[in-house]
Amino acid sequence: VQLVQSGGGLVQPGGSLRLSCAASGFILRDYVLVWFRQAPGKEREGVSGISSGYHSTYYGDFVKGRLTVSRDNAKNTVYLQMNRLKPEGPAVYYCATDLESFPGPPSSWWHEGMFGSWGQGTQVTVSS
Repeated sequence: VQLVQSGGGLVQPGGSLRLSCAASGFILRDYVLVWFRQAPGKEREGVSGISSGYHSTYYGDFVKGRLTVSRDNAKNTVYLQMNRLKPEGPAVYYCATDLESFPGPPSSWWHEGMFGSWGQGTQVTVSS
């Protein structure tokens, strides 16, 4: 049972990236999946989440329409499409879910303690 991330890297300001989070050993569509990011010296913060079932999506206030989270159930994968990226130093993006308990309403999804299964992380740097 694991989440395996791919994507990420160095991109110029205004560019796009797509991060992937593929599940193995369980059916990802049955679980809430949340993306977090962590910059050096800063706390991990919630970026985007997608529910199980109806696949409702949620975003952090700072996202401002630049990110889209989606599922490909056939590939057992969740994606985070990031567009019009703004310059920022390196940040590591993580996908997370919890196989033991439901993480509650979306308002609680930004708390990393709600999730027990994490991807390995992938670094994103937006710089010219």
